[in-house]
Amino acid sequence: MSASNTGAQHPRTVAAPLGRRILAGVVGGLAGGVVFGMMMALMGMLPVIASMVGSSSAWVGFAMHLMISIVIGLGLTVLFGNWLLTGSGRGVLVGLVYGAIWWVLGPLVMMPLMLGMPMFSVDMTSVLSLMGHLIYGTILGLTAVGVLKGRHE
Repeated sequence: MSASNTGAQHPRTVAAPLGRRILAGVVGGLAGGVVFGMMMALMGMLPVIASMVGSSSAWVGFAMHLMISIVIGLGLTVLFGNWLLTGSGRGVLVGLVYGAIWWVLGPLVMMPLMLGMPMFSVDMTSVLSLMGHLIYGTILGLTAVGVLKGRHE
């Protein structure tokens, strides 16, 4: 039997239904968002997030952060979950890359545009934000893999 007939072409495909991918994005986004949100609270950054909606409340900032975390989690799992989140190692790798991408898009581009700040400003706060985004992505990736596969590896 040739290699093309053994099913080896897609050995790691999860093929999770849309409902499972949605659940993975919500659960993974929340899990990563809670941890990253706690880090942001310790750094005093939640009022900055709240300022995007005209508030200065850390609670509003935390709620906004969790909503954003869920949407970003859904983006990964709904669009790419079947192809990218196929095992724990791949979940970590994809999560790290995804977190880094969102670090650039969020705090370096979108948030400065919304708040009238300079884009691509890298300082100690943004480096700590990168760390938070990488942790968020790792937790998102690992949690999503567990949900997509229906068990924890």
